[in-house]
Amino acid sequence: MNKLMLAVATATVMMASPVFAGDAAAGKAKSMMCAACHGPAGISAVATYPNLAGQKEAYLVKQLTDFKSGKRNDPTMKGMVMALTPTDIENLAAYYANMK
Repeated sequence: MNKLMLAVATATVMMASPVFAGDAAAGKAKSMMCAACHGPAGISAVATYPNLAGQKEAYLVKQLTDFKSGKRNDPTMKGMVMALTPTDIENLAAYYANMK
């Protein structure tokens, strides 16, 4: 019975979680604009700019989407994300999420 409950709980969590399948190679190609502040390896040299390397993909998608929509307000980030498509955002998130 415990195995059945675990299987049901796992399936429920997986179905409720967003699935991101960004293309990390395409994200790398778009990442040059990010590198100026967040570092070429996703590790910022400036304490006020967050590290992106190794962050969860879903987290990065949410943050970039929130900057684009205005839910998060930062003039610099707003300008950086305005030209990004949802696919670009997913690709960038996949790229940084796959970095160590």
